Amino acid sequence: MVDALVLKDVRKSYGQREAVHGVSLTVREGEVFGLIGHNGAGKTTMLRMISTILTITSGTIEVYGKDVAKEPDEVRQLISYLPEDAGAYKDMTGRRYLTFIANFFRSGKERDAMVQKGIDIADLGDRIDSRIDTYSKGMMRRLLIARAIMTSPKLAILDEVTSGLDVINAYEIREIIRQIADSGVTIIMSSHNMFEVDMVCDRVGMVDQGNLIDVGTPDELKRKYGKSTLEEVFVTAVKGA
Repeated sequence: MVDALVLKDVRKSYGQREAVHGVSLTVREGEVFGLIGHNGAGKTTMLRMISTILTITSGTIEVYGKDVAKEPDEVRQLISYLPEDAGAYKDMTGRRYLTFIANFFRSGKERDAMVQKGIDIADLGDRIDSRIDTYSKGMMRRLLIARAIMTSPKLAILDEVTSGLDVINAYEIREIIRQIADSGVTIIMSSHNMFEVDMVCDRVGMVDQGNLIDVGTPDELKRKYGKSTLEEVFVTAVKGA
């Protein structure tokens, strides 16, 4: 099986403060891999380094064999990154926004096919032709996921993708993520929602204070720590770290 993502002893420092401490991690092709931890644990910093947005202080990151530091342009062709605070141009309709983004990647019939793929992923019905400033938070998130996936990335990086959503919208977003994964896209997602990660992710990495403290499938981790939920596993692992 191909390794989609490999981190080796990755560190990130801001002056004298080290935010990520020597993280090593492998994500396999086709996986949904979850990074869990409280706010400020270092999850977003790790995702931004993978996405080439932040430089690595030391260590290496490879995406499908491409070095993030040495081959950033090649890496950007393989990935799509959706930050937690992503937004869209609210005076556009959903369709116009997807077309605007697609114009950066394709033209003509290929662009039109990309836009249609985005419309299908968003699944907003007639509301795709409504102004984005009339969308609910759940509708906006569906549109943004569609924007991230319609470009056919090999690795999709999703940061706190259901943050602030109600139960129904969060459930629908999780269903979209699983469908995307089933289509062959590797996904790495961060969340502090342990239930969500348990439901969606094939494997999980637990992050605390910039350290990766354990990795495994949700069931493996629950067996290892003798707990029935990932939340209990995380608390136990952090206290023992």
